[in-house]
Amino acid sequence: MARSEALLARRYVAIGGRGPEDVVADARGRVLTGVEDGRILRLDGLLDPGSARVETLADTGGRPLGLELLPDNALLVCDAERGLLRVDLGDGSVRVLADSVAGEPLRFCSNVVALSDGSTYFTVSSRRYPLGQWLGDIVEHTGTGRLLRLAPDSGTPEVLLEGLQFANGLAPGAAESFLVIAETGAHRLTRYWLTGPEAGRGEPFAENLPGMPDNIWRAGPGGPIWVALVGPRVPPLDLLHRAPDAVRHTAARIAVHAPYRPTGTIGAVAVDDEGHVVHHLVARRSPFRMVTGVCEAAGHLVLGSLRERGVALCEPPAPK
Repeated sequence: MARSEALLARRYVAIGGRGPEDVVADARGRVLTGVEDGRILRLDGLLDPGSARVETLADTGGRPLGLELLPDNALLVCDAERGLLRVDLGDGSVRVLADSVAGEPLRFCSNVVALSDGSTYFTVSSRRYPLGQWLGDIVEHTGTGRLLRLAPDSGTPEVLLEGLQFANGLAPGAAESFLVIAETGAHRLTRYWLTGPEAGRGEPFAENLPGMPDNIWRAGPGGPIWVALVGPRVPPLDLLHRAPDAVRHTAARIAVHAPYRPTGTIGAVAVDDEGHVVHHLVARRSPFRMVTGVCEAAGHLVLGSLRERGVALCEPPAPK
């Protein structure tokens, strides 16, 4: 594990919406995000908070989470209420690509990537709890997360991997030979092989992370894989995960009705294609909390959050 470095926030930019859960950057350094009321926003001019421009591109009619930019001016959206969507960024039209798998509604799509062969891969965080009760899945440790694939010109997803602990962020590995999946509830990244003798197999990629991994972002094949850490590890929760099923289930029923107060410790890690952590950034007593997304834009790290009403711009680490 790399030695931790300070995560230095330089400015906060209000965006006129709550909960920019995922953040992705386009080729011009603009940032796209989805907010709680269903809008897809594009943020420009972030280096000057006084003149930052926020443009509404579309409205999914649900709750957008993970995003993936496509080369044809479109956006893939994992919507926690509507499933996997495709948004035309030119006219704002929204099309449902998949809203069920094997007859079961896609109730908690989380993150998505599109590969060069036209295949789309996406995660489902929980088959038991909806987004509004996400903490219940973390507490109960259900292991009902999934990795799914939607083939080109297909409307029927296939399940590739099951038993994931709150499957979340997703990113391609070297030469698209594997995918990296964030398992928020297990403090780890998992590798799913797409090619080679291990194709179709999942295995640990980076374990015992210093926090709970959320969305993942990668600028390109040569850059690091950035992982947002939604919060630090909680030792009592680690102990609870070893308790009997009935105890965890009871604890989860209580948790979903209790007010959630995010910690002031936030962070992000960058890993390479071997699963080595090359940067571990952390800030304590941060006023910007519950970091769920991270990307690079305008020479900064841009942080998103499920709860905040804006994004944070942070100093990037020195290259290693």
